[in-house]
Amino acid sequence: MTNKEGYNPHVFTCIDLFCGCGGFSLGMKRAKFSILAAIDFNQEAITVFRKNFPDVAQVLHKDLTRFPPRELAGLINTQRVDVIVGGPPCQGFSTVRQRDGANNGPRLVEDKRRHLYLEFLRYVEFFRPRVFVMENVLGIKSAAGGKYFTRVQKEARVMGYRVHPQVEKAFDLGVPQKRQRQLIIGTRLDLPDYFPSKFKPSPRAVAWPTLGEAIGDLPPLRAGSGEEEAEYDMERRKAHIAKFSHHYLYKTIEVQRATKLTAHRARPHSERDLKDFSKLREGEHCAEAIRRGETFDFPYDKETFKDRYTRQHRLEPCSTIVAHLSKDGLMFIHPTQNRSLTPREAARVQSFPDWFEFPVARTHQFRIIGNAVPPLVAEAVGLAVKAYLEKTMKTNKPIHFDLQPLPSDQDEAIQWLLALVKAADSKTLRKVSATDFKRGWYSLGFLYSGLHPDSALEHGAELSNDAEDVPEIRNIEPRLLAPYYVQSGWPLLLTPVAQEAWRRYEAKELKDDEFYCSEAVVAGMCHRSSELAEEARRERNLMAV
Repeated sequence: MTNKEGYNPHVFTCIDLFCGCGGFSLGMKRAKFSILAAIDFNQEAITVFRKNFPDVAQVLHKDLTRFPPRELAGLINTQRVDVIVGGPPCQGFSTVRQRDGANNGPRLVEDKRRHLYLEFLRYVEFFRPRVFVMENVLGIKSAAGGKYFTRVQKEARVMGYRVHPQVEKAFDLGVPQKRQRQLIIGTRLDLPDYFPSKFKPSPRAVAWPTLGEAIGDLPPLRAGSGEEEAEYDMERRKAHIAKFSHHYLYKTIEVQRATKLTAHRARPHSERDLKDFSKLREGEHCAEAIRRGETFDFPYDKETFKDRYTRQHRLEPCSTIVAHLSKDGLMFIHPTQNRSLTPREAARVQSFPDWFEFPVARTHQFRIIGNAVPPLVAEAVGLAVKAYLEKTMKTNKPIHFDLQPLPSDQDEAIQWLLALVKAADSKTLRKVSATDFKRGWYSLGFLYSGLHPDSALEHGAELSNDAEDVPEIRNIEPRLLAPYYVQSGWPLLLTPVAQEAWRRYEAKELKDDEFYCSEAVVAGMCHRSSELAEEARRERNLMAV
């Protein structure tokens, strides 16, 4: 069954930009998306992607700065795409990057990778997907004083998207590491519902797995030993799995689908490093060891590299897997063996299944695994996007509003909203009754379909008097439009209302459907649509006369 635009609501399409080895695509595919194309500049990443996704017709080794979206549309034979996902290279925003300078503060060094988000948005502007999801490191918030974090959101809003940022904690979604990443999510304004701000773990996720649970069955190795393809130690696996009731290895890693153990090769280390490794207790980094009296042979800067050597702990999530693993692995020492993690161990920590192969050199394996979006996180994102699209695309049902009290027109909405603004000015907003507050809050949704309640949590500092971000509101007094915060899009005058709404929501004085008042947004969109239709009818009548 298809909707009026010819889409099958059960088969949504996706493009993966800056796809790397395919972590995001694997999650989206598991969420039942059809991957139309995947693009990356790195040849090794594309080699791995092609190996693991033979059914994706267009896996392209391209520089997105030189590959226009119109060419991709020709290759995939469509300009209609439901979702675009991607992670523009994050090294330009990382708060720990030291090469050639730093990413924030007085040592900020220009890095062309910071501008690759523009290519992502160029594809969004061309294909007009219903939803886009951009993933990056938390450092994008602070890089250049938040300039890039602000520009992504502002430019997407100007394109006609409702935008909000949210942080995903991989551990909460079943990934055994301390990884946190910034997501920026945009939904097209003709989709009336708010995107959910909380992801549910994938059905294949295990709650809060540890590093030991993820890698404890793998054959022990010495530094520099191991083969690219080897046999599993089935007796060791059996003993390991006996410790757990619902095991990460079967549900997430899918060891039952892999016939051979691949990429379990340990890198060599110098005698000096191995001697230093041996001085660390499980879960300890070198600064802690120094405090208890240990001395290390490596002459490092104790202020810059406080955790230069870190031995991971079996009973905790692993440190965040990063591309720097390709350099030395000193921050990822095995909990009980005197070596750093292997590529397969790193892949398991990233939630890649064991059947996922990495047919490139070990240095490249580490880099592309560290750069990848964890498939389990991507699947949680994909399932949320799919549920959102299915909900918003039920176009054959009549519109019926249960949320009350909704304004009947724009004038009434402005009147109700101004009552809250007046209460905020007089410092009496908390005293406004529940009914009157809901009138004003629903009126805000009625008037401003481009704002997301979650975007009111981070406004940034930059203000603008240009009201281009709220073009759908006409004949409204200027102070309700500008000045507004460039990052969030929220008019300055309305931020106290949003803060009070958040307070009431967290105090459970507003229910989910009252706080995320999608019906109010739909009502406003219907009202504006009918007004435009009436204006067009009047113009046609005048022309006929």
